[in-house]
Amino acid sequence: MIMASSMAFISSLLISLLSLATFSTHCEAARAFFVFGDSLVDNGNNNYLMTTARADAPPYGIDFPTHRPTGRFSNGLNIPDLISERIGAETTLPYLSPELQGDRLLVGANFASAGVGILNDTGYQFVNIIRITQQMQYLEQYQQRLRMLIGQDEATRLVNGALTLITLGGNDFVNNYYLVPFSVRSRQFALPDYVKYIISEYKKILARLYDLGLRRVLVTGTGPLGCVPAELALRSPSGNCDTELMRAASLFNPQLVQIINELNNEIGSQVFIAANAYQMHFDFISNPQQFGFVTAKVACCGQGPYNGIGLCTPASNLCPNRDEYAFWDPFHPSEKANRLIVNHIFQGSTDYMHPMNLSTILAIDAMNYNN
Repeated sequence: MIMASSMAFISSLLISLLSLATFSTHCEAARAFFVFGDSLVDNGNNNYLMTTARADAPPYGIDFPTHRPTGRFSNGLNIPDLISERIGAETTLPYLSPELQGDRLLVGANFASAGVGILNDTGYQFVNIIRITQQMQYLEQYQQRLRMLIGQDEATRLVNGALTLITLGGNDFVNNYYLVPFSVRSRQFALPDYVKYIISEYKKILARLYDLGLRRVLVTGTGPLGCVPAELALRSPSGNCDTELMRAASLFNPQLVQIINELNNEIGSQVFIAANAYQMHFDFISNPQQFGFVTAKVACCGQGPYNGIGLCTPASNLCPNRDEYAFWDPFHPSEKANRLIVNHIFQGSTDYMHPMNLSTILAIDAMNYNN
């Protein structure tokens, strides 16, 4: 009996040590990844909500590995998927996914929700979406779940060491200020004052992410809003980028870089990294042929002028070769365009990434980790 008890104890001890070693190896090999924002980075949260802002029907996902719609507003992979691919990590699950349990929590989570903006009244027409304030509350909830799984110290280390991506701002213009003529916000603010207001609110959001423990945060600016097929169809019969929306982006993006500099100076560390999404997009919009596209004006999937009216549905026009189109649907880049954007995030000069690109960040963090 004593020998049997001893053997059982030794077996139990070995299993415990093996589990600890497995967890330790996972932590050293992988870096958690968190995603916040809108439809450019949502990978399926809205599938679990009663909302019209969803991408859960064909032909969305036609080029995804499963060839099925996943909730991503893409023909295939989106920007978070491609970042995960480049850093050698598993793709993060939507926070609302029932599969986000146990060890899958160690990978991180995607909290993004199509339709949201910096302001909580942005995207009100979509009704049930995860506003950015709720996304941050979900991060707190995630941390509680993580502490129960791996303990306080390891949970803090995982969150502090995580990479984070946040993409907000575009909807505050196209789905708020310019949503309808004489919108509430356009009557409340002149455009320059509106930009100052949403930038001040964005600074509070970023500061809150820091307070919640995030220490490496990629922040994308808005793309050239007036050039997307949806806005060309609505505002530009000539096919030229809409000047008013371009003005909005030109006001917003420099002020975003300014608050990122301010926050980093206040913290005393390069926590926030600005990604110049405007220039990343405008490169292939202004010269699509140079990047292998046939067009950057017409969406692959849609209807009406520039395939820019309404949603991408099974009844929409659908191009046979998605790699020839910069835009997949009226608002969102194709997977090929997303790959170009992610290349800039990793390798781009200071014209694209401020103060440094993601490859540099990863190299610095690896040196600090090893020291």
